[in-house]
This record gives sequence, C-alpha cells and structure tokens, in this order.
Amino acid sequence: MIRLFAPVAAAFFVTACASTPTGPSASAQLMATQGNAVSGQVQFTQKGDKVLVTGEVRGLQPHTEHGFHIHEKGDCSSGDGMSAGGHFNPDGKAHGAYAQPEHHAGDLPSLKADANGTARISFESTTLSVGSGKTDVLGRGLIVHRDPDDYKTQPTGNSGPRMACGVIAKN
Repeated sequence: MIRLFAPVAAAFFVTACASTPTGPSASAQLMATQGNAVSGQVQFTQKGDKVLVTGEVRGLQPHTEHGFHIHEKGDCSSGDGMSAGGHFNPDGKAHGAYAQPEHHAGDLPSLKADANGTARISFESTTLSVGSGKTDVLGRGLIVHRDPDDYKTQPTGNSGPRMACGVIAKN
C-alpha cells in the first residue's frame, strides 16, 4: 500500500509546486541606524501575482511591536535612515493597515518581537512586485521603526524613529 501511495503523493506535490511559479527575487540586509542594534535579512520572491516576504529581524526589545515599511528610496546613507524618504506609495493611497484594502504599497504588517527580541516575517502581498511594474520593490528602502504603527496618522502611522534600514536589491 505504501509503495502505491508514495508515487501518487510525490506527483501531487510536484504538481502543487509547479502551479505557483517562482519568479524574480530580491533581498534587503537591514543595518542598524545610529545608536541602535537592530539588524536582519528580508527576502522578496515573486510567485505568480503575489510576492512572498520572509525574513528575520533581531535586536528588538523583547515583546514589542514595530512599524515596518518599504520606503521610496534605496538610500541608507544618513545615520538616521531619513535618506530613504517617505513610504513607497505609487498609487497615492492613504496610509493604513496592511490587511485593509486602502494602504500604501509600502505598508507592511507590523513586526512583533518575541522574548528574545527577534521578529520573524512571513506573508504574501498582492500590492507589491519584484522586477517590474509601478509597485516594484527593487531599489527601495526597507525600514524598521521604533514604535508600533497606529495605522491612522497620515502619511506615516506615527511609528517613530528609524531603527534599521536596508536597500532591496535583486538576488
């Protein structure tokens, strides 16, 4: 029975994986801004009409929440991360929660640090793309903020200073 099942199961998994083709990918190495110790790595992988965002951010205060956004410019040259500009917003929408229909393309789910000060990221986005279109993340900045996003204050969410900055670059 097991010998019969194994080939069928393998064929199912191969078919399931083939139905979601993987396209271009990019990543950002997050580096701490001046006076902070936050770092991490985030990957962006195009899968059909969605982008899978995965990664890890370390050096956060345990059990805290932090605003997390893609910003206009892939420039982390200033010590405070302000050189990355404002939120990435190619459609001119109001700032809002990632899960709501109205939000900037760059509005991402907030980071939630565990007891060790590490936040793990894994979600799919239909408002981003990798390598083409007006919502392309390549060359943009990725920012971790000190405070939680209130999802109301325009245009930033009142997330406070920038604790880490990274440039999203093609893999």
